[in-house]
Amino acid sequence: MPKADRLHKICIFVFLFFVLITGGCAEQSRAPEDNTGIEAQMSQETGQAEERDIEPKIEEVDWSGEFDGINGAAVIYDSTENRYRIYNRELAQTRRSPCSTFKIISSLVALEHGIIEVDDSLRTWSGETFWNAEWNRDMAIADAFQASCVWYFRELVDEIGRSVMQEELNRLSYGNCDISDWEGRLNTNNNNPVLTGFWLESSLLISPKEQAEVVERIFNNNAGYSEEAVNQLKEIMRLPEQNITGVSVYGKTGMGKDCGIVVDAWFTGFAETDGRRISFCVYLGQTDNKNVSSAKAREIAIHLVSEYLN
Repeated sequence: MPKADRLHKICIFVFLFFVLITGGCAEQSRAPEDNTGIEAQMSQETGQAEERDIEPKIEEVDWSGEFDGINGAAVIYDSTENRYRIYNRELAQTRRSPCSTFKIISSLVALEHGIIEVDDSLRTWSGETFWNAEWNRDMAIADAFQASCVWYFRELVDEIGRSVMQEELNRLSYGNCDISDWEGRLNTNNNNPVLTGFWLESSLLISPKEQAEVVERIFNNNAGYSEEAVNQLKEIMRLPEQNITGVSVYGKTGMGKDCGIVVDAWFTGFAETDGRRISFCVYLGQTDNKNVSSAKAREIAIHLVSEYLN
């Protein structure tokens, strides 16, 4: 073999050997990947998930003095402490008709789906004379909410429709989510179709504890509603009179009768102070010789909230 050919082959061999050796060293000398940041992030996310999954504490309290012998229950949920304070736990977990507290939900759903606009929500009174004189006029949603005008919300619920309403109740885990008696024919206290519905002593049921939970889902944005709809609902729910120093209260009353006797009275909502928010619900059931009314439920709730936040 010519000397030049031998030298050429030797050079090629040396070059390949050098590449092999240096490449291998490069692989061996490569610094191990630093996964510290990724592992820390995963650990943090796991911790947050575990924290979210921690069951709220339940503290049973004696608020019987507030009820003055009325058969009732009260719930306060404080998300900062992840704690419920509950009076009369058995009744607090018993499902009853939500009555007009359901206007919180129908208002939210109508706002979320663009069925009404706050500034364009006026509806025309039919001219029928109702037992509540406040209902005998054209009304916008804020007025209808505060006056608890049934005919207004009957129209609103019909425009929302069964399919959307069912989806939204499922989304909120609202009690038994049962809207099967859409027209409210199970309500034996009233047979006027513009004053009945599944939420009025009919198929839909919810407990006081669930009421507080639903409010918490809505206003802590755990249900995924738009910020605009939630803020509009909040303003609609604001109590006209605010008698608690430094505390704003938002809520809705509700009351249902059977044969002319009040069997369900509610006040549910939330209260805020210094960036802190609690959800609450007070329920009163039928009690002989006692003032069972939504006004009484509101009075009790406001006093409990005031004591709790001050």
